[in-house]
Amino acid sequence: MKSMPVTPPSDNRIAQLIDANLDRAREGLRVMEDWCRFGLKRSDFSIQIKDWRQQLGVNHHNIYRKARLTSNDPAMGVSHPFQKVRSTPEALFIANSSRVQEALRVIEEFTRITDPKLCEIATKIRYKAYEIEIKVLNATEGINRKKTLKGCSIYLITTNRKNLESIVLQALKAGVKIVQYREKFLHDDEKISQAKCLASLCKKFNSLFIVNDRIDIALAVDADGVHLGQEDIPTKIARELLGNEKIIGRSTHCLKDIKNAEEEGCDYIGIGPIFPSETKKKLNPIGIDSLIKGLSETLLPAFAIGGINSSNINKLNQINNLRIAVSDVIINSNDPYSKTGELLKSLT
Repeated sequence: MKSMPVTPPSDNRIAQLIDANLDRAREGLRVMEDWCRFGLKRSDFSIQIKDWRQQLGVNHHNIYRKARLTSNDPAMGVSHPFQKVRSTPEALFIANSSRVQEALRVIEEFTRITDPKLCEIATKIRYKAYEIEIKVLNATEGINRKKTLKGCSIYLITTNRKNLESIVLQALKAGVKIVQYREKFLHDDEKISQAKCLASLCKKFNSLFIVNDRIDIALAVDADGVHLGQEDIPTKIARELLGNEKIIGRSTHCLKDIKNAEEEGCDYIGIGPIFPSETKKKLNPIGIDSLIKGLSETLLPAFAIGGINSSNINKLNQINNLRIAVSDVIINSNDPYSKTGELLKSLT
């Protein structure tokens, strides 16, 4: 950036408020930087914010520093009750982001004539602060999604039913934390309408909503992610379309599939089919021994899938921390709520 002259403000009060807002902006940026560094583990965000803080520091000239004595500041130490209700790191980040943006706006207004370089820097950082706030919030949502995913024990996969919304609602009430929308027959406009409804239900229960195969529908309804089969779109392309904050799962049928899913950056896998499955009639069951081997070879959240029901789930009792993906056993149950509870109990 080219050198621009700095003219001391004719009114010392202006120098005082510039100094105060430079302090305020830099302090807020430090809070944002440290949360990105230690909380989100995002070096890209923290490095960018640190650069902004340094730019403001270099331009925090002595004419501003010498203009103000904090002991003479009538508002020093004044707080607000709302500061005590910021109970989450995200709330603190947003509050400090707003603090930075407000301080930079003041600096812009009062330095246009006397310190054009600082004015230009403040303007640039203020607009970029809006952008990084959204990126950080999206990253936080991504982290929360993955935390929820790790805690899931039953993964419900839908099939076409007239009362599907009611069935899913009962399963959610019983404790299901992840639902995959799988629909092969409806027209796209009907799929989108139904997916929106199910996504809304899942959100109310802080549960994940995943769309099978269709990235376009997942994007249209702001789903938490997609599930892909072995013959579906490559993970790399799916990630480019969805972004890092969304969840991508992949069906696997052997150790090679599992390793590929890990290397491609999938967030979870389904391993199966374990037993003969009405949904995947063309696939031969891999059996319990292959499931156990697959689980031992991956650190990804992995769901056993394929033909699992109340009558055969006890055959999987030797597997610790078992996660299962089911469809028919809940979707076609006369009492989805009770059936879900029964399955959850068998897993614990």
